[in-house]
Amino acid sequence: MLLVVPAAVSPAQAQAPDGAVLFETHCTSCHLATAIPRALAIDNMRALPPEAIVGALTDGAMREQGAELSPAERRAVAAFITGRGAAAAVGATPGGGACGSAAAADWPGPDGGPQWNGWGAGVTNARFQPASGARLAAADVPRLRIRWAFGYPNSASAQSQPTIVGGRLFVASERGVVYALDARTGCTHWSFEAQSGVRSAMTVGRLADGRHALFFGDFNANVYALDAATGEEIWRRDVEAHVAARITGAPVLHEERLYVPVSSLEELLAADPEYPCCTFRGSIAALEAATGDVVWQAFTIPEAPAPRGRNPDGYYLMGPAGAAVWSAPTIDTARGLVYAATGNAYTEPAAPTSDAIVAFDLATGAVRWTNQLTPGDAFILGCGGGNPNCPDDDGPDFDFGSSPALVTMTDGSDLLVIGQKSGVAYGLDPDREGAVVWQYRVGAGSELGGIEWGFAVDAEKAYFANSDYLTPDPGGLASVRLRTGELVWFAEPHEPVCEACSPALLAAVTAIPGVVFSGAYDGLFRAYDAADGTVLWEYDTNGDHETVNGVRGQGGSINGPGPVVVDGMVYVNSGYAAFGGRPGNVLLAFGVD
Repeated sequence: MLLVVPAAVSPAQAQAPDGAVLFETHCTSCHLATAIPRALAIDNMRALPPEAIVGALTDGAMREQGAELSPAERRAVAAFITGRGAAAAVGATPGGGACGSAAAADWPGPDGGPQWNGWGAGVTNARFQPASGARLAAADVPRLRIRWAFGYPNSASAQSQPTIVGGRLFVASERGVVYALDARTGCTHWSFEAQSGVRSAMTVGRLADGRHALFFGDFNANVYALDAATGEEIWRRDVEAHVAARITGAPVLHEERLYVPVSSLEELLAADPEYPCCTFRGSIAALEAATGDVVWQAFTIPEAPAPRGRNPDGYYLMGPAGAAVWSAPTIDTARGLVYAATGNAYTEPAAPTSDAIVAFDLATGAVRWTNQLTPGDAFILGCGGGNPNCPDDDGPDFDFGSSPALVTMTDGSDLLVIGQKSGVAYGLDPDREGAVVWQYRVGAGSELGGIEWGFAVDAEKAYFANSDYLTPDPGGLASVRLRTGELVWFAEPHEPVCEACSPALLAAVTAIPGVVFSGAYDGLFRAYDAADGTVLWEYDTNGDHETVNGVRGQGGSINGPGPVVVDGMVYVNSGYAAFGGRPGNVLLAFGVD
């Protein structure tokens, strides 16, 4: 859901707020405008629970815009959109399905068998699960069946990728409720309510005092450490005070330090012509895992923003700004580096560190090198209508939404792999400051991909899902040889499984030996043969699902987080009510009969 920034605060009214007037005043310029493809169309929003809209305006993705509305006005907007009334208070507790009284001390933590910890199943972000962790043979994949489903209450999107450690599954709702579930049955061990919505995957690590901590970030740029056994808060740290700052990528733990990526929605706020665009700079913050104390914070744009003129109405224009870090950083222990992939600039001239791979020193945060792969990409939302914040030359919006993957190839050499919304995949040399070894065009590229949220690599090949949403030819999955960048195979887009749906592949990809898993924007979930791209198995995630926690479950578009494979089980989220997608609120768990 995407709302414009209101020009003025709505005064509290003695009479009941008029939802139609509020929507017309504050929402139509985005939600009824074709110039903003990321905005959720009102026809899509009508299918949402009204509580989900209230939640988005209260503590979710649209909290900045919702802050300008009273609680009654938020409920009135939700009622107008959906034709149904929302409760005065939106509950955030699970609907049921508690696991019982198992003692927290019985939980083994990371020593308890196979795991998928963090975004990429390791600090190098390969998104590859070896056979010892997958415990799922390619020959058994066609026998996968749903074992259980979990419903996120009052949610319209399933945005947080599960982490599985010690037989527990940690995941969060867009409303900011964190759950510890039993990975085999889906029952709930505990839940915790964060200050705002949570999209990031989570990381589990052992602290010096013996406790196991669960680390994640929220839409208010808070980083949390919870006791992973009990759900009790250990510490909380706000790493960025900017009003638009948020954490979307997973924190990465390495040697008692937590490396946190910081992104923002300032390119949305800048759609308001009275907003002094722009002042946010992406960053990586290194925190002490035990305390949350900041060791260093390095900005992707070294120069602090300053006034760069005034617009015709006299408001300051600020800059430079942008280069948000949307994805989990990648650790290179051999070279003492942490790699971050950055997004577009918000102001022009575009910073040379936007749309780039930036290598920071692990110990100090000093920038060791930068390789910008798309220069001149200054972009904000809603341009074309005379907004003075808009760049003179509006960029293509070719962020890096994927994490870099550091892989050791079969010849023993290292390669840094990355995919971009431009539709181009790159192999970079980490020993030559990220020099391009090869590049391969997977798709045409667009504001919503190309290569959107993630890919997978093994020792020989990389697997890139192509979005190309908003183009005439969306979808398709490519396998590329790591040594040369040559195409091994390309799986053509499938026929959509629903009317007016897209086969675009925006979600992150996951691989195990012999198999590549990928979910589509029409809700189809597929497993491909890693050798030749033939389809081994597929499942239509759309429709109603009976859930273990008693919440009404509905599948929809698959976007953002990728599948997770652990100990013979496959987990995937279904539902993504933005960018023209269809809402949903379920986590699906598959196992072999």
